[in-house]
Amino acid sequence: MKQILCEKIGEFKMLDVEKPTLEKGHAIIKIKRIGICGTDIHAYNGVQPFFTYPRVLGHELSGVIDEIDSDEESLKAGDKVAIIPYRYCGKCNTCKQGKTNCCPNISVMGVHEDGGMQEYISVPTSHLLQVNDLSLDEAALLEPLAIGAHAVRRGEVNCNQTIAVVGAGPIGLGIMLFAKEVGANIIAVDINENRLKFCHEWLDIKHSVNAIQNPVEAIQQITNGNMVDIVFDATGNKKSMEQSLDFISYGGKVVYVGLTKETIQFHNPDFHKRETTLMGSRNATIEDFLNVYHMLKNSKVSIQRYITHRAPFRHMLEAFPTWVNSDANVIKAMVEL
Repeated sequence: MKQILCEKIGEFKMLDVEKPTLEKGHAIIKIKRIGICGTDIHAYNGVQPFFTYPRVLGHELSGVIDEIDSDEESLKAGDKVAIIPYRYCGKCNTCKQGKTNCCPNISVMGVHEDGGMQEYISVPTSHLLQVNDLSLDEAALLEPLAIGAHAVRRGEVNCNQTIAVVGAGPIGLGIMLFAKEVGANIIAVDINENRLKFCHEWLDIKHSVNAIQNPVEAIQQITNGNMVDIVFDATGNKKSMEQSLDFISYGGKVVYVGLTKETIQFHNPDFHKRETTLMGSRNATIEDFLNVYHMLKNSKVSIQRYITHRAPFRHMLEAFPTWVNSDANVIKAMVEL
């Protein structure tokens, strides 16, 4: 079978490798869709934390069951599935509390272990979600949208709040989508006018702020000086993550969804006087995947518009470097097999 390996920074290689063999408790999945996310781009560019080379990337995955353990009753060969790419131990105190997304022993496909940029992959059946009533595209989008759904759930967003989402990329858009579902007032913040325009066109976001043009003053004007109840920062940019603390109201929250290798610093007197809540939001749990699944089945939002670029698997080596370029205006790129 064919496999794409990120051999080192900025370099992919197409390989011929053996198809995996079936193990007990696993299924062999024929991969059909691979979503490209910021993690893949950061790995390609050499700025992804917790990452080593060489690595098979890809964790936004959907496919069809090719082979499956005969003891499995709820899944069968031919089923369409989404893959939950977070391998957690299930035994530690964190997992026992239901926080499998931040298990200290977690291994994320495409980051800590090889992922799905290959024709077939072996996956534990516990990490498969049968989605015969979704399209293959929708099934692959469960993972990035689940990250947004988890962040909104973690931030405890409600309909009486005004929130700012900093970073209008795929994860930020997922946050906006689920914050909109609960009725929050949303301000989109980014430095890319095309992405801010997309927020308005796709999700009908009323307010947007270009972060280059004095965003603190702009948010003051939009909120009549009240600032926002919660800021979600999905940039992974040190400067942005520090500045996000300036956007909140007294008693407000900042939720870091993006990730940086650098140290984040803030002015403690301002942090203290606001009684600021600062939290991280990492990955997602099965509850979030199921939330996205039900939303996609029932939503009137055109999820196809979220996918702006496509390439067949055999052409990904040529397409990927063009998607990394900011001028390409990529929201979500999808690889098809």
